[in-house]
Amino acid sequence: MEKVVCTFCGSVCDDVEFDPNTFSARKFCALGKSKFSKKERIKSPMINGKEVSYEEAIEKAVEILVNSKRPLLYGWASTVNEAIRAGVILAEKVGGVYDQCSSVCHGPGTLALIEEGIPGGTLGTIKNRADVVIFWGCNPMEAHPRHATRYSVMAKGFLIKDRKDRKVIVVDVRETRSAKLADIFVQVKPGYDYAVFSALRMIVKGEDIDIDEVGGVSRDKLYEVAEIMMNAKYGAILYGLGLTQSRGRDRNVENAIKLVQQLNRKTRWIIWPMRGHYNVVGAGEVPTWEVGYQYAIDFSRGYPRFSPSEFSAVEVLKRRDCDSALIVASDPVAHFPKKAVEHLKRIPVIQIDPFPNMTTLVADVVIPSAITGIEAEGTAYRMDGIPLRVKKIIDTEYWSDEKILTEMLKIIDKR
Repeated sequence: MEKVVCTFCGSVCDDVEFDPNTFSARKFCALGKSKFSKKERIKSPMINGKEVSYEEAIEKAVEILVNSKRPLLYGWASTVNEAIRAGVILAEKVGGVYDQCSSVCHGPGTLALIEEGIPGGTLGTIKNRADVVIFWGCNPMEAHPRHATRYSVMAKGFLIKDRKDRKVIVVDVRETRSAKLADIFVQVKPGYDYAVFSALRMIVKGEDIDIDEVGGVSRDKLYEVAEIMMNAKYGAILYGLGLTQSRGRDRNVENAIKLVQQLNRKTRWIIWPMRGHYNVVGAGEVPTWEVGYQYAIDFSRGYPRFSPSEFSAVEVLKRRDCDSALIVASDPVAHFPKKAVEHLKRIPVIQIDPFPNMTTLVADVVIPSAITGIEAEGTAYRMDGIPLRVKKIIDTEYWSDEKILTEMLKIIDKR
């Protein structure tokens, strides 16, 4: 057994142990264990179902991208920063659209950050200091199973010695597994998060609420939660897709940030998203280094343009604004709307992924890649923006995402 970094969810646990000889694992949650186990693999590169060499598949992929007027390059949330950087450069060289998984999940939170900034902090500060933790519109017990024990609910830190030192509040539209661990569960009517944040802001500001309930939450419950928040020594709001993918979207997150800004006049609070894929943060941070934007970036005019309502992958596909697609570490056919998938089936599709999935069925060129964290190394961001080095522990004949994309760039540069 040797310590490895788990490359499944945004918690990116770095204390797990893995035996490369038997594929047995320790300290993994059920989600992480599913990835670090023997699964069906794409056996070799393929062009139209025919097995070929890596060189032939990459040459064909480059031919498709170069001959396209406006290719879509999508995915990126489950690979390393080095591969993402090559992908951004590739999108620029072929005049395509770069988009990543945030456009269908936490993208609205990015728009709120652009508007308001974000008073953030690391998972380490939450573990060591937070005496009040609020999970809003997320369910970490099922989406991030080790989060509660490592960083939040039951985690012991410098100032938090045991569970009794921490108050946990879960806000959601229904009672989840995470709600069962909470000291207080607040049930909000679907689509009324914005109103509840506004009510809490009023109370924190010192104004009175003269109605019986807001968004399905009673007046007494609102005052109880606001009192806990104002009396916290260090608090954290961790939000999920319940905010970004319900009515209000980015305005929900923007209002939550304004609540935290208001609380910071009285005590210390932070807010942070509960990100899903292990390096979905990197899929936004890397293009931000390179071109200044996180997602929905169009290079068709020779310079980067950002417009989520126009250049996100779903919108580009629905409007038939791309004539080919490169899908890296993602499965849009399984998750995108029917209209978007229908256009994906009409155009040439290149897929780079270790495992067969629904997108493999429509791909013209399939290039299997090494599994990051087992067969390939690189750098990945934890959900709180902390970069971690992911190491390689098994030799393999599969090429890494970084190597595949770098070879594509080399061929393009020679043309």
